[in-house]
Amino acid sequence: MSNFYLKVQYIEKLCLFQLSWGKGQQLNVTIPYPQNLTILYQDWQRSYLNYYKNYKTQSVRGRIADSGVISTPPTDWQAKLVQAEAKFLLEFHKWLRCGELYEIRMALANVVGEKEKIETPAQSPQITNLFVTCNTIDLERFPWESWEIGTEFALSSGKIRIVRTPVNIHQGFAQKNTRLTRKVRVLAILGDETGLDFKAEKQAMRQFKNIIDVKFVGLQPETSIADLKTKIKDALTSESGWDILFFAGHSNENNITGGELSIAENVTLSISEIAPLLSIAIERGLQFAIFNSCNGLNIANSLIDLGLSQVAVMREPVHNAVAGEFLLHFLQALAEFKDVHEALLLASQYLKTEKNLTYPSAYLIPSLFRHPEAPLFKVEPFGIKQRLKKIIPTRKEAIALTALLLISLQIPVQNHLLGRRLWVQSFYRQLTGEAFYRQLTGEVANQNIPPVLLVQIDDESIKESKGLISNPRPMNRKYIASLVNQLTNEGAKIIGIDFVLDRHQPDNDKILAQAVKKGVSTSPNPTLFIFAGTESDAGVWQTVIPEIASSNWSLDGEIEILFCDTILRIPCYLTLLPSSSNNSKPFPFAGILALSHQLQSSTDNSSKDSKNKHQIPQPKLNSQSNFWQQINSHLNNNKHNTILGSPRSRLQPITDYSTIIAQMWLHPIIDFSIPPNQVYESIPAWKLLDKENKNLPLGNIQEQVVIIAPGGYDEAGMSMDKEDNFVLPPALDFWRLQQGDNSRIISGGEVHAYMVHHFLTQRLVIPIPDFWILGIAVLMGKYFYYLLRNNPRYRWEWLMLLSLLTVVYGIISLEIYISSLAILLPWFLPSATVWTYSLSGFFRRESHE
Repeated sequence: MSNFYLKVQYIEKLCLFQLSWGKGQQLNVTIPYPQNLTILYQDWQRSYLNYYKNYKTQSVRGRIADSGVISTPPTDWQAKLVQAEAKFLLEFHKWLRCGELYEIRMALANVVGEKEKIETPAQSPQITNLFVTCNTIDLERFPWESWEIGTEFALSSGKIRIVRTPVNIHQGFAQKNTRLTRKVRVLAILGDETGLDFKAEKQAMRQFKNIIDVKFVGLQPETSIADLKTKIKDALTSESGWDILFFAGHSNENNITGGELSIAENVTLSISEIAPLLSIAIERGLQFAIFNSCNGLNIANSLIDLGLSQVAVMREPVHNAVAGEFLLHFLQALAEFKDVHEALLLASQYLKTEKNLTYPSAYLIPSLFRHPEAPLFKVEPFGIKQRLKKIIPTRKEAIALTALLLISLQIPVQNHLLGRRLWVQSFYRQLTGEAFYRQLTGEVANQNIPPVLLVQIDDESIKESKGLISNPRPMNRKYIASLVNQLTNEGAKIIGIDFVLDRHQPDNDKILAQAVKKGVSTSPNPTLFIFAGTESDAGVWQTVIPEIASSNWSLDGEIEILFCDTILRIPCYLTLLPSSSNNSKPFPFAGILALSHQLQSSTDNSSKDSKNKHQIPQPKLNSQSNFWQQINSHLNNNKHNTILGSPRSRLQPITDYSTIIAQMWLHPIIDFSIPPNQVYESIPAWKLLDKENKNLPLGNIQEQVVIIAPGGYDEAGMSMDKEDNFVLPPALDFWRLQQGDNSRIISGGEVHAYMVHHFLTQRLVIPIPDFWILGIAVLMGKYFYYLLRNNPRYRWEWLMLLSLLTVVYGIISLEIYISSLAILLPWFLPSATVWTYSLSGFFRRESHE
């Protein structure tokens, strides 16, 4: 929106036109003032007053002196008024279109024309404001608003709006919120009603009660003049403040006092009298005043001089009926969320096009005075419906939002963002320090023992086996037996074997069976064995053969690993317990290991009390019933603090149902941002069997879960090579690089170790879907969009605030992740959504300036 400033000065039969705009540009033109223009104006004014003085029964809102002339035959004052208006406007426009003013008109037209070239059909037309200042009241009386500058240059109508501003303004404009998103508070002062009727104004105010809260103040039959003045004073200085001051009644010009308002018969208040009260009202939020009364030029100048942002007045006496029609249509435009200038123009246009036969020349009377620095007062849409309209995206926004939502549902995108996010979490853990991490997660400060001991049969172990392992698939049972014997000799209480022993090795099965039975028969603390199992493509449960171990004294668990990406095979999600204990689905291998460890710990604690000794079932070779059923029966009859009581450990319905649309909503993830040395100790199998190695970290083996697993050799797998080797997640890659380890794979045993750790520590991180958070991001984006659109002066400050909030949100999300809440709040897509909206508002405002 561009502003031009035109100052018109009358100096000894000449008029000086001074136009200024932009960055110091200005034009000065002096032209003769046509004296017949004053005569034509006076003829028009006389015809105007006579017409409305004789119009029906109601009078004009001003004191018109009786001419004292002897009555004459009836005159057609309407015809005379129409002719006088035509003659006056013809001469007035002829003067304004003289050749000397061409350069001024061209300067205005050039700016408007340039704007029209860059406008698109979807954009609302850009308005140019022409602020007109006149140095004499005679010039001010002229209808400058009727000057149609653009028609000479074939410009669209309404592109140049003429508004008035006083010669002198002593008070600066105080910045206020000129765009209200609530009801407008209106103080309506009803003045002297002699010969008038304010019924139309009252009805109009009440008709638009959906946007207006109005308080009427006026003389009542039982009220004295002193009480009336007190009421007016108290109302103007109300603590709650007003947005609009409305006055209806008689008023008049007075150069000395700044105008007069008739509040009762023969009682007036001058603007100078109430100036201190008006100043208080302005300080408390008064932004706009409308005087539906006569001869308001002095009043408008005085109020703008006081610092009021904008004032609408009638320059001439106005008929009571015209005043009512004008206010009704002015409020109607305001209720349609037009600014006060456009509302005044629309009301005037209505009088011209719809009521000109009834109220001729009435459209020429209203004028808007405005402080040059003040934005136009306007009511913004408000209420629940309007808030919903603001939230509802536009067509372009809906397309962008739909695209973002679809992107957020794409598994490859989710996997990439999740992998990058966990990498950031790893970096953040290192940045904040391990002690800080332990404090937030509630771990004991002196607890340095990882809960898992991982014995890995790696390539070096195969080489050191001295030919015992000629073909690693299937793994030699005799070699596994030697590991079992060594571990049970060291006192291991829980051993998980991450090999599916569903096929016979006639020469070695007995050796492994003897080693396992030896561990189970150890007294007083037998070793509990958990074997790997899985479901074949044919739906058959594959687990340890009975020749090696019996289900009456051992357990098995599903070794399935859930990937982020089944093609790249990157481990991602925790394998959860079934939704209920009655579910026939097998328990996960890691879950069985963790549960066994918790029950074993309970046994150790209860062994101190002889009455409760061996309360928890222990594996016995002579058992005749299924060992898992024994444990399950015990857990149903006794309370233990185990993973079975944790909702996060179990598959939730929302997670289960989300798989229908290929999603994993709220499914806990494997937290690879935790350094591996806090999760497990790793020992190569060959070192465990090396009798000369006396420095093995086996001092805490009784408190650890032991897993015997493949260690990354190429043949690892049930049916094909590398089946048990997976792509290294970025977060774990971060820690490996810190240790100088360049391996690019993670073995299944390491994944199970992480899952056992998570079950035991209840470190079950719930990822909140991007799809869900995008809704909140849209609301935030809309909020910043409107802030930037409505506060262009502070757009850089708002962008800096948004940048700060983005960083703060990122840090908070990182903290929430590593805290006991263990929730992963998405950052990238929601932040991108907020910034998309915000930058849209930023560049839109910038392009309009």
